[in-house]
Amino acid sequence: MVGSLDFSLPRDLFSILLLQVSMWGSDSFTVLAPSEPIVALLGADTALPCRVAPAMSAEDMELRWFRSRFADAVYAYEDRVEQTEQQLVDFRGRAELVKDHITEGRVAVRIHSVRVSDNGMYTCFFKKGNDFEEAILELKVIGLGSGPNVFMVGPEDGGIRLKCTGKRWFPQPEVQWKDVTGEKIPSLSEDKTQDDDGLFQIEASLVVRDSSWREVSCTMKNPFFGQEQVETIFIPEPFFPRTSPWKVAFAVTFLILGIFIGAVVFLTWKEQQERKRVQEAQEEKEKESQAKESFKKELGCYCFSDRRKELYHQDWRKAGLYADWRKEHFKAVAVTLDPDTAHTKLILSEDRTHVSSKENVSQNHDGPTQQEQEGTFSVLGQNCFTTGRHYWEAEVKVGTEGGPGTRWALGVCSDTVKREGWFVESPEKNFWVVAYKEGEIRVLTSQSEPLSLRQCPHKIGVFLDWETGDVSFYNMADGSHIYSFTRIQFCGILRPYFSLQGPGTSVAICTASDHTENCPDSSLKTSVTQSRSSDVGVPQEANSLLPP
Repeated sequence: MVGSLDFSLPRDLFSILLLQVSMWGSDSFTVLAPSEPIVALLGADTALPCRVAPAMSAEDMELRWFRSRFADAVYAYEDRVEQTEQQLVDFRGRAELVKDHITEGRVAVRIHSVRVSDNGMYTCFFKKGNDFEEAILELKVIGLGSGPNVFMVGPEDGGIRLKCTGKRWFPQPEVQWKDVTGEKIPSLSEDKTQDDDGLFQIEASLVVRDSSWREVSCTMKNPFFGQEQVETIFIPEPFFPRTSPWKVAFAVTFLILGIFIGAVVFLTWKEQQERKRVQEAQEEKEKESQAKESFKKELGCYCFSDRRKELYHQDWRKAGLYADWRKEHFKAVAVTLDPDTAHTKLILSEDRTHVSSKENVSQNHDGPTQQEQEGTFSVLGQNCFTTGRHYWEAEVKVGTEGGPGTRWALGVCSDTVKREGWFVESPEKNFWVVAYKEGEIRVLTSQSEPLSLRQCPHKIGVFLDWETGDVSFYNMADGSHIYSFTRIQFCGILRPYFSLQGPGTSVAICTASDHTENCPDSSLKTSVTQSRSSDVGVPQEANSLLPP
């Protein structure tokens, strides 16, 4: 029996060695992913990396990133092309494959404009022939909201009730009260809700009865990221209840005196404001009367025009007409250019309201243009928009010596867009712009369609309506409508965008006024281009607003 065991042991070892050698010679592999969660800020871009070991090319592999079900892909790659028909709707246009090192077996899926719904577990799946492996990774979405905001609600149960509020946090933040020594104070109550985007709104309450707690702070901390925000409130001693009658009487007297003084100041201020309002109203009425008389003389059709404007204001969102009337619903913005975002081929004025091109456009029609060789020359405005309705105006000029590479473009873009080298300005890349090229005004979409306009605009108004997802462009010289991007789902920060190329090309940002002379002066000559007239679709309800 012992001899039999001695004989079988070498044979087993030999079998194990043969199995190991066969595995070394095969195409078997392992998929590896980060063991630690990947942290991404809400609205930013992030990447979900995976790699194979040992290192080998993954160009001919089937690659897939998915959430809970294999068929619902975040991103699918097979036969060296993207498989969009298997992709979840939420990730179409937001997910792309980063394959700079795919020949080494290292790839990643980049997700643009991260949302709360992107938070959670992901699986990356690699398949080669009949062999396949997968790995699991986690994405943590962080939303650092506003707050905390601390304020006194009023007296309650022999003390002062404080309230601490915060908005748009993810995940739910930890709320902590502390006194001036740093000692923690438990909250009396905490209420939390989630909005339609999945972000948390927090409200915590505390009743302070100890008069030694003159300073109380509220801290909101992200439980995963560790970043916290703090606000401190000072509670005056008279707000604490006292048993001494004279102190109570003094507090009441002080409060009454304060109310009396405040009432006197308020009434005085209100009277001054009323006088100012009446004076301004009278001046405005006189100006309006003069303007109406002038308009009546000019058109000879005052009643009809006045009715047309009234109809426009009743349903102004449905008609893309009358830029001057539309401005009454938007806030004028004094746009200034951000030198940190300007291409080296652009020249900015000292007041940052004028930009021009300093390069020469290649005239070689058979070879690549200078734009394709050196990239797109662009600059962003310093202004950031996350809500509201805003508009600004810009005057564009094209030099008479401009070649086929001469162009300009303006509009808005996301703060997170990629602008290195040559890039595509399209809504799919979070650009909403119109452009001039080769004597035509074009809408920069995936088809880059030209517009048929009565004349080539030189002074353009950009109207941004964040809540309705609308970006509209107007020829401010005659008030005609150029184009509108509608029903856009904005996410993150938007900034004004300007791009120009070719000698003599420039863009001057105008001040918030209706007069052309408020545009920065420029010595550049303006080339005259001929464009076609455009047919703008107007809803049936606004037909009466069309010019006669």
